[in-house]
Amino acid sequence: MTWPITLADVLDAARRIRPHLARTPLRSYAPLDAAVGNGVRVFVKHENCNPTNSFKVRNTLSVATALSADERARGLVAATRGNHGQGLAWAGRLVGAPVTICVPVGNNPEKNEAMRGLGAEVVEEGADYDSAVAVAERLQAARGLRMVHSTNDRLVIAGAATMTLELFEDEPRLDALVVAVGGGSQAVGALTVARALRPELPVYAVQAERASAIHDSFHAGQPVSRPSADTFADGLATRNAYPMTFPALKAGLAGFVTVSEGELAEAVRCFLRTTHHLSEGAGAAGLAGLIKLRAELAGKRVGIILSGANIDEQTLRRIVDREL
Repeated sequence: MTWPITLADVLDAARRIRPHLARTPLRSYAPLDAAVGNGVRVFVKHENCNPTNSFKVRNTLSVATALSADERARGLVAATRGNHGQGLAWAGRLVGAPVTICVPVGNNPEKNEAMRGLGAEVVEEGADYDSAVAVAERLQAARGLRMVHSTNDRLVIAGAATMTLELFEDEPRLDALVVAVGGGSQAVGALTVARALRPELPVYAVQAERASAIHDSFHAGQPVSRPSADTFADGLATRNAYPMTFPALKAGLAGFVTVSEGELAEAVRCFLRTTHHLSEGAGAAGLAGLIKLRAELAGKRVGIILSGANIDEQTLRRIVDREL
């Protein structure tokens, strides 16, 4: 197979985004280690400390800083459940490119408000993320916009990989990584850096049980689709595998698990209790996956990514009140 990006692409993305984004912290917490158990030492990459409270700003800034003058002038379009759109709105404003964001009807209202606050036009249409992608493609054709897909874009994946590059620089003695999968940019970015710098290091993936298309594709050995992606972890809510990331996931992952809505909610509570950091459902998926894999990873030094903290107030209340 042809790998979608190289380490050189990641280093180029890191150079482009470094003047605009501060390095995010890598921290460990004794209470978190105790909560995971089995002698696992957990290292948390705090992407919730980015300007839009999510790693997605890396992905979109990687694209925005590589645009031609013509692409900037024509403008950018994307589909999102929130974090990719916020990241693109932030990056577009930075480089002076107009941004149109397509979201499904009923999308997180706080994320919609944040995108509009950053100057983006927000188009609400379709039942879910995959439907919003079709709307974005329609607008791309009608308006001549530059599509910034949240997964199927080499510059997006290279931006996501800069997380793992920093993680290895700060803690070179890791034994494993556990990363969340929505579309796969985070995981393929991690695999790219690992195979170049730490080829023996296993990378595990985790997806929501109720949005398990890529997990199911991995275990089937070929892409499969699912009719719905109904999870409160909206950053994981995809129904399909993607051509730019699935072959790399299939070839590179050491394992792939799913977690329930209750396990995702418990991971959000665990982050709050042990680190006093807020996480959204997708942001806590790496921790939920690590807890599921703790017997296999007993005694290991494991990196996870708190990938986003953009949880709405109503969902957070349900999690804290143990209604999820």
